[in-house]
Amino acid sequence: MLKDITIGQHFPGNSPVHRLDPRIKILVTIAYVVFLFISTNVAGLVLSGALIFILYGVAKIPLKLLKKSLKPILPIILFTVILNLFFITGEGAPLFSVWKIKVYVEGILFCIVMVVRIVCLISGTSLLTYTTSPIELTDGIERLMKPLNAVKFPVHEMAMMMTIALRFIPTLIEETDKIMSAQKSRGAMLDSGSFTDRVKALVPILIPLFISAFRRADELATAMECRCYHGGDGRTRLKQLKITGNDVICTAFCVVYFAVVFATRFFFKPLI
Repeated sequence: MLKDITIGQHFPGNSPVHRLDPRIKILVTIAYVVFLFISTNVAGLVLSGALIFILYGVAKIPLKLLKKSLKPILPIILFTVILNLFFITGEGAPLFSVWKIKVYVEGILFCIVMVVRIVCLISGTSLLTYTTSPIELTDGIERLMKPLNAVKFPVHEMAMMMTIALRFIPTLIEETDKIMSAQKSRGAMLDSGSFTDRVKALVPILIPLFISAFRRADELATAMECRCYHGGDGRTRLKQLKITGNDVICTAFCVVYFAVVFATRFFFKPLI
């Protein structure tokens, strides 16, 4: 399961999506999430899902990676479906009932909307990290938050902290997998027993993981100090961010696409 987690991983490429300015990709991702929750009808949800498949195809990201990114959240999706299916009531008669539990059409429609939203949300945000390197992501966040410098907000430090945290997610996942394999080789029963036994079995994993995380943080801090890192003041960049024709075309396409998604609210009946 741990190997299926792809959050924070970057897959280099030369597609139009990879070449987009990171600021454009961050803003488009935020706008996509907003319009995803605005969409409450079939047309809006279909368009939102279609956009993801189009972008994954343009970026040449295999759909198997999308499947891997969704696999860890399947329990959350299942829990959401069950919770909404059995506890959302409607105005008409229930479709069927089991004991005191009644299932309504409204509950089924609400489950469909929630599942589509969760899947599209994870897919859209994963595409951002798949096609943007940590350095580009840091520069993009820092440039977008630059106006906050006027109020003495530590923009560079915040952007650096967010990117380092995102960058080390795959590293910590790999470290967790190694620790679990080591504990299993020593006879630890991590996959069997009652729920209480499994929780207790996590202690020999969490303690070495925390120690390893603090050691890596200390080594990173030492390396940054040895390289005379002093924050964003006077810092130069190897690659300067510039808006190109590719960025303008992509932005125009996304604006039109989001406008069409928003327009569906006036022409189609909402599901919920």
